[in-house]
Amino acid sequence: MGRYVIRRLLQMIPVFFGATLLIFLMVNVMGDPIAGLCGDKACDPATAAQLKKEFGLDKPVWQQYLTYMGNVFTGDFGTAFNGQKVTELMGTAFPVTIRLTIVAIVFEVVIGITLGVITGLRRGRPVDTVVLMLTLIVIAIPVFVTGLLLQLLLGVEWGVIRPTVSPEAPFNELLIPGLVLASVSLAYVTRLTRTSIAENSRADYVRTAVAKGLPRRRVITKHLLRNSLIPVVTFIGTDVGALMGGAIVTERIFNIHGVGYQLYQGILRQSTQTVVGFVTVLVLVFLLANLIVDLLYAVLDPRIRYA
Repeated sequence: MGRYVIRRLLQMIPVFFGATLLIFLMVNVMGDPIAGLCGDKACDPATAAQLKKEFGLDKPVWQQYLTYMGNVFTGDFGTAFNGQKVTELMGTAFPVTIRLTIVAIVFEVVIGITLGVITGLRRGRPVDTVVLMLTLIVIAIPVFVTGLLLQLLLGVEWGVIRPTVSPEAPFNELLIPGLVLASVSLAYVTRLTRTSIAENSRADYVRTAVAKGLPRRRVITKHLLRNSLIPVVTFIGTDVGALMGGAIVTERIFNIHGVGYQLYQGILRQSTQTVVGFVTVLVLVFLLANLIVDLLYAVLDPRIRYA
């Protein structure tokens, strides 16, 4: 196991550099950061030259990338165009989005897997049909429609929740935004778990466990569910980074100042340091989440061994 972890960590190094290089090139080559600083009017040549020199944009792109990566390893992600350190923006944004992501993942795991197990064991019955229809509806409706509808009903009309989240963003205020963020993924987890449970319930090892007279609960939890969760864990592991980076719509609806909000502001103002810095951290989140998923395979299925 130890050698496998070391090998995976070494494999993550070129992936990390390749992903950050691609992002850096896309942000710096395909746009004009200086134009975003000057607003609607074009900068005069002298001002543009001064700004490029101040932010290091007058150097070749490869040199800018090497300088940026060298600073990253010292904990310096640069300075946004408003003069604020990107690390300061991260310090306020990431804790909020992490809490929002935790709420969303809990909804995915608890509700999604529970519904998937129930429908997988009762395939073809009315409860299975109803859940499949509901998940299809959730997948078909855009997230911004779901978010605005829940905000209108629960926040404005019925007064059950606050229409917007306070700057502190405690867990109790993130329940509805977390449900909105997790809605589509929750539907996919339900359908994926259902399919996996229905397929594995006909496997030989399950029939053998039943023939031995094991209690039904033990057969489901110890044998059927563990093997059925492997594709579900894979999906949830890759979904962690997607939820953190894809929370722009949800955070805009509920006025949450998290990662999605800062990315939106960075793109809108063409603040390259902000966008590249936040995406660099999200790349690390993706890589670590995938490593954890690979290690969980051995926990769920004892037949899997890493050399």
